Amino acid sequence: MIVLQFFRLVRIIGVAYAHGLDEIALSSLRQRWLARLVRLFSPRHRTSLPRGERLRLALTALGPIFVKFGQALSTRRDLLPTDVADELALLQDRVPPFDSATARHEIEAALGRRIDDVFSQFDDEPVASASIAQVHLGVLGPAAGTAAGRAVAVKVLRPRMRAVIDKDLALMRLAGGLIERIWRDGRRLKLREVVAEFDKVLHDELDLLREAANASQLRRNFAASPILRIPEMFWDFCSENVIVMERMTGIPVSRTDELRAAGIDLQKLSRDGVEIFFTQVFRDGFFHADMHPGNIYVGVDGEDRGRWIALDFGIVGTLSDFDQNYLAQNFLAFFRRDYRRVAEAHVESGWVPKETRIDELESAIRAVCEPIFDKPLKEISFGQVLLRLFAASRRFNVEIQPQLVLLQKTLLNIEGLGRQLDPELDLWKTAKPQLERWMNQRVGWRGLADRLAQEATHWTQLLPQVPRLVHRALSDRVPQKDLLVELQRLRIAQEHNNRLLVLAIVVGLLAATVTLWLVFGPHPAAML
Repeated sequence: MIVLQFFRLVRIIGVAYAHGLDEIALSSLRQRWLARLVRLFSPRHRTSLPRGERLRLALTALGPIFVKFGQALSTRRDLLPTDVADELALLQDRVPPFDSATARHEIEAALGRRIDDVFSQFDDEPVASASIAQVHLGVLGPAAGTAAGRAVAVKVLRPRMRAVIDKDLALMRLAGGLIERIWRDGRRLKLREVVAEFDKVLHDELDLLREAANASQLRRNFAASPILRIPEMFWDFCSENVIVMERMTGIPVSRTDELRAAGIDLQKLSRDGVEIFFTQVFRDGFFHADMHPGNIYVGVDGEDRGRWIALDFGIVGTLSDFDQNYLAQNFLAFFRRDYRRVAEAHVESGWVPKETRIDELESAIRAVCEPIFDKPLKEISFGQVLLRLFAASRRFNVEIQPQLVLLQKTLLNIEGLGRQLDPELDLWKTAKPQLERWMNQRVGWRGLADRLAQEATHWTQLLPQVPRLVHRALSDRVPQKDLLVELQRLRIAQEHNNRLLVLAIVVGLLAATVTLWLVFGPHPAAML
């Protein structure tokens, strides 16, 4: 095992050198003497490609896990230079499918039955393949009961993925620790934290049951929605390695010419996308965090016509009430140009050190936002505002929360898709009514009534106990006994102090008497 890891590490170093990444690292070494020494003994090689492109090509050469790591890194605009982040965003998670015999074996092992016993039709050729899993189409057979005859998609995990991922993650952790020690910007990049976050995301994606549960939650949240469709999960055929879901048909959202030819209203579709995003964020606090064009289709037939169809639910984000309130206040303050309120919200949230000067943070935010907001609203990129704020936040040691990184990534995807569908999309005009409605619901009388209703279930349990609790508090003698014991201790201590004081006075009087006797003799009256 150690030998294999050693050779894997050697290959990683070789790929990095071949793509000129050593020059990037050496230029930023803290120990200048070490950089000069390495350059002295290493072969010369030159590359004219930009550093971001070199890094992207190197990650592609290292395989799908490193590609996914690069994709995760591309969302950390608060840590990476813009040119590097832009290049990493171009990484594509595409790998050749594994053979159909292996896929059949994995599916049958997960279901505990032969494929022919579950499906009346099963396509051996996958319709999609990525680094973690691939998808086959099929039709459920009589064994599915009431679901028999339903067209389905079967997602199956690649075999032995956990072992492969754990090996590469171990090397990433080792590399991250070394870089933080020797690279000038290593600590600021927090590579070990980024790897730990990536580790969690990857292992979440490896559990397909978790993905099915995420899809089920989103489907329930949008059960009555006319603008978003989530596939149904067939739980009897779902496991950690395989999930079976309703087959969805439509046109990929990025194919605008085909959508236009099908008669889809692209302007409405773009507005619906913004509404879906803000509804997930502010109504539900639970959002699909991987809404890139490959995971979004548009229905063209029947009741799904003109609806967004979401797929791949391995990555979702959650927001607490605190997060939602913070975001809503910031969004509203941004577009009102109330930069001081934005700065105050950052400090109040605890994401900026308390000792941060509000006026300095306000000035930095103004410098980022004013050039943007001088443009017409339809030309403003909401996502770019966030990216620039993340970049400006470095000098203030802002702690960018993982859920906000996912949110920023999702907002960029949604905004990009919306503008692709309708270049005239005014994101703020579409989003503002929803934000204001949400704030009124949370802050106004309606919000108070809703929170009181939520707490009512707790009151029904607590209120009947109040008389008993009051009686116990009034009749309980234990605290009084404790008080008496403490008073007794104080009395004893005071008496002890009094005895010491009396003794000190007596000793003082005796000392004074002896002193007078020694000075004046036994008959001091004779001196008169």
